[in-house]
Amino acid sequence: MKTKSILALATASLLLPLQARAADAPKRTPELLEKGKASFAKNCASCHGPKGEADGPAAKALKPPPQNLVSHPMKGGAPAVFDLLGKGVKGTAMIAFKHLPEEERWALAYWVDGLKDAKK
Repeated sequence: MKTKSILALATASLLLPLQARAADAPKRTPELLEKGKASFAKNCASCHGPKGEADGPAAKALKPPPQNLVSHPMKGGAPAVFDLLGKGVKGTAMIAFKHLPEEERWALAYWVDGLKDAKK
């Protein structure tokens, strides 16, 4: 599957900087998660869907389709999501979100990482 290959490549390319970024992470707080939830609704839900299940209104038009963040969470947790948000994923519609302040990207990373718990 092409989507799994792209995901594996994106995850692998993020492993090296994870150690440095994890040290810079702010504490995960309810306030930060609330900020991440709002940012997800504004920046991500159109592709990934309101619950992260890759069923947003733009999802059908995307090749490859967006990742289902509930059934296929990113390995590496919030630090991996944070790094991906800064780089984007080449060959997909997933752009880099460097325009967002670092704290908002961490908030978004924590929120996205928590979506995997929805399937339990």
